[in-house]
Amino acid sequence: MSLQSVKAFFAEHAPDIEVIETPTSSATVALAAEAHGVEPAQIAKTICMRVGERVVLVVARGDARIDNRKCRDAFGAKPRMLDVEQVAELTGHPVGGVCPFGLATPLKVYCDVSLRAYDEVVPAAGATNAAVRIGVERMATLVDAEWCDICQDAVGKADAEAAE
Repeated sequence: MSLQSVKAFFAEHAPDIEVIETPTSSATVALAAEAHGVEPAQIAKTICMRVGERVVLVVARGDARIDNRKCRDAFGAKPRMLDVEQVAELTGHPVGGVCPFGLATPLKVYCDVSLRAYDEVVPAAGATNAAVRIGVERMATLVDAEWCDICQDAVGKADAEAAE
């Protein structure tokens, strides 16, 4: 059902974009990067989280990590990850195939500025072996996303890794 809802979304809103199905899993950033021949950062991962009383989707670079302070500043609350069942129920997509397209429930979508390092990214497409290649700005426009800056920057990542 999920893959079909994504295909229906593109058939209606962007018929020129092809949903790519691979014979192997692309459920993680590393697997997706390998399956699509791109670096992990070019994978556009979609994170479903609760901030305060609302649930939002954040699309970010594959190597980006959410910065709790930036998230609190942007959304007014600390982010809380949803469990697998909640994600599937709200998005209609299985974990590993979550994307901002063809959602079961209307959710506000945010694109982190980390994505702008690339002209084209590869987000999942509703299944653990499906994705699309899409321009960053076009993706944001198609899903009516708002831009945000809630991921750790390069310095923040280095500091966090050094502290671990």
